[in-house]
Amino acid sequence: MYNIPNMNRWIALLFSMLFLASCSFWPFGAKKSTEGETKKTAKAEPTQKQKTDAAAQKERLANPKPGDINVVDGVEYIYAKNRRYMSTPYEPEYIWVRKDQYSPGLFDQLRSRSPAPTKEEKEMETRIAKLEEDLKKKGVAPQMAYPPQMVSMPNTLGYAAALPTLTFAYPSPKMKRRVIILPLEDQTNYKNEHLGELATQRLVSKLESTGAIISVDPTTLDVSGPLTDPKNMRALSELYGVQAVVSGTLSDVYTSTSKVEGKDERETSFAVSRIALSIYNTDTGVLLRTLTGRNPVYLSREKGEMSPEKAKVRAIDLAIELIAEDVLRPVLTLDWHARVGSLEQDKVFLTAGRLSGLEKGDLLEVYAPGQAIVDTKTQKPLGTTKGQFKGEVEVVELFGVDAASANIKSGSSFAATDLVYLKK
Repeated sequence: MYNIPNMNRWIALLFSMLFLASCSFWPFGAKKSTEGETKKTAKAEPTQKQKTDAAAQKERLANPKPGDINVVDGVEYIYAKNRRYMSTPYEPEYIWVRKDQYSPGLFDQLRSRSPAPTKEEKEMETRIAKLEEDLKKKGVAPQMAYPPQMVSMPNTLGYAAALPTLTFAYPSPKMKRRVIILPLEDQTNYKNEHLGELATQRLVSKLESTGAIISVDPTTLDVSGPLTDPKNMRALSELYGVQAVVSGTLSDVYTSTSKVEGKDERETSFAVSRIALSIYNTDTGVLLRTLTGRNPVYLSREKGEMSPEKAKVRAIDLAIELIAEDVLRPVLTLDWHARVGSLEQDKVFLTAGRLSGLEKGDLLEVYAPGQAIVDTKTQKPLGTTKGQFKGEVEVVELFGVDAASANIKSGSSFAATDLVYLKK
């Protein structure tokens, strides 16, 4: 038989030993827990670098600089030049633009050059500065124009939204305007190189590539005398559906060429050119707008054989690129129209078709020629009103290069002098 009191003493002694043994591990357990909590706290509290980055990000948003990039909801935005600045009221000079919708202008390309130019670039820039200084002495100053581009910016970027912009709804937006681009007058010192013809071809190609105009060859029209004469322009409008006439000059073409000693001894050339355009409204015979474009010299750089000739062509292309959008703006404000060319029972044939933008099913309103209105104070034409409303026709077939046939939906007494307008 076991001695119960002795057993109780042994059990008590055993529990005491276990208790002391467990207490001996407490400090280590407490230390381990403290280290874990410290690590959690360290993760929760931002590091000094994170605080610095956050402060810098906040500073960039409060005072952004051109070229700054910010990411919102996974989308990158770049702080870039506002294309509508100085052309539309209340527009800021810089705005946040989605990076995938941003196309750098020529000014941005100049700004993005290497911050540490090479010896060759420094020497080139010196010659460029001298060339531009010579141009200034002659009273010629470079001019840049930018096409309009406005992209909304999320409010989360901390940017104060600009006042509402003024918008303009272009009439007949899907229809191409017919435009006559007269040969540019060559006022350069390189007439034997036919740069005027080259510039005219480049201008026509650039404007037609936008899909907004049809360039009409003036030699195909039965019009005698200067096409910018008001009477001739009225005939161009009513008979041929021409909305505008563009005339202009190419001048101030200069080049600078040199060879830089070193590994690459090919000659390097720069050029500058000036294109001036006048845009006329054929309906009124009035000058709509004058434009002048001059290319940035640095972007015209060409190397190797025939670099001077290549630089001239590049300078002309750049000058055209700068003013192309500004040419389109006033032209697109003019309402599109065509003419009834022929009649056959209940069908009419139109002087516009697929090339102009017409489609099967389009409805057009037919009007007699209207009356020219003149300002009694200034004696300047204000425009031509629509004449008597004749009825409506529906396009049923597109044929030829740019013609269409239409069924008469309503009205009668149509004539080959009637004008048609796209029904809104």
